[in-house]
Formats: sequence, structure tokens, C-alpha cells
Amino acid sequence: MDLGLAGKRAIVCGASKGLGRACADALASEGVELTICARTEAALRQAAEEIGQATGVTVEAVACDIATEDGRSAVLATCPEPDILVNNAGGPPPGDFRDFSRDDWIAALDANMLAPIALIRATVDGMIERGFGRIVNITSGAVKAPIGILGLSNGARAGLTGFVAGIARDKKTVGRNVTINNLLPGAFATDRLMGMFDEAARERRRGSIPAQRFGVPAEFGQLCAFVCSAQAGYLTGQNLLIDGGAYPGTL
Repeated sequence: MDLGLAGKRAIVCGASKGLGRACADALASEGVELTICARTEAALRQAAEEIGQATGVTVEAVACDIATEDGRSAVLATCPEPDILVNNAGGPPPGDFRDFSRDDWIAALDANMLAPIALIRATVDGMIERGFGRIVNITSGAVKAPIGILGLSNGARAGLTGFVAGIARDKKTVGRNVTINNLLPGAFATDRLMGMFDEAARERRRGSIPAQRFGVPAEFGQLCAFVCSAQAGYLTGQNLLIDGGAYPGTL
């Protein structure tokens, strides 16, 4: 299927590895010109080189912390008029909520709620004027099924989800072919997840998933590309869970 994205421009955050990299790969394979960002410059530049060589698209790399105003300004200076925005940032550390300080909460909100909102604010009006825009926020399956030790992530990502629910359904937004959706990953075989558990714990986690496997980052990226496609203009304000059936609820 031709997703109708050739020649579009995208900002993809947290794209040096993991799910952000998978989204960048999938968009580039559809002919999307990329501006990718992450904090680790060497890994980011390697990703940009590999994506460019594999697909032939232009890939600009901006090493920065997207949770800061300076980081966002650097990315937007490189790509001031994106057609696609993929918001993504690593989750805050786990722990007992009794131990979290105000600074811990502010850092979580900056990375996982306020930074995406700032980037949406900076880009959505241009998308509306041009009559095309796709905004995708990578959040977490914990938005639907909160995990006790991930209180910082649960709170910050739920706040972003509530914010998106309002603006995604605005006639001035979706009525101008600008959609905003959230992708909620479950357990994917990324470096972060693999590094969190020893082999026995990984096997227990894998066995608890009805699909009996961890997700492959490429399949997450392909879902992102479809949500960004010309064919997905009637899809907005949704929380799309991709978790191998792990979530037990009906809704």
C-alpha cells in the first residue's frame, strides 16, 4: 500500500534507537524526509547515516534534550514546518511514590507531558494552514493499565492523554485533515526492556503475554507509519494499544 507520504517532512523524537528509531525507519521507507533527535549524539548520527543509506531520504540529526526549551528550539530551527510529528521520550524511573520529590515529578512532566504539548503547540497551526498533519505521541500501555511502581510515568502520560483527547477532536484540527493519536506500546524487545530484567524475569514476562513473545520494534514503526498515512485522516483522538493481547479489559 502506498501511504501517500512521499516528500512529507517529519520530526521524530527519541529516534536513535528503540521504538523511535523504528518509527523513523518506517517513515523513511515511505519517502518521508526526517529530522531526528535524541540526547546521545554518536548513536543519533549513526542512526541518521543508516536510515539515509537504506532509503535515500534526507535525514537531519539534532542531538539535544527535547525536554528543554533549547532542545525544542534546535529541532524546530532545523524543521520549522513538519507535516508529521512523532513525540517520544524515555520514561522516568520506577519507584515508590512516597520517595518521589517535587523535582522528580517536574522532570517526568517536562519529558512526558509538557515537551510533547510544546511541540504540538509549535507545529499544529502550520499543519492546519497546509491542510495536512499527523501527530503521534508514543505513550505507554500503562495509560490503560497503570503499573504501581511507574507512578511518575502513569501520571505524566495520563496528563498528555487527557490533553490530546480535547484538541484532537477540535473541528479546527481534524476538520483540516490534522489528526492527533497516541500509540501505547506494551513489552517490546528494545534495549531498554531487555536491560531491565535478567533472563529468568524476561521469560516470565514473555510468558505472561498472550502472543507469547515480545513485540518487534519494526511492527510498532509500521503502525506509526499507517497512523501518519493519507489513508488515516478519519482516525483521531485514539489510544492505540499494541501489546500482544496483554491488556485484559474490554475497552
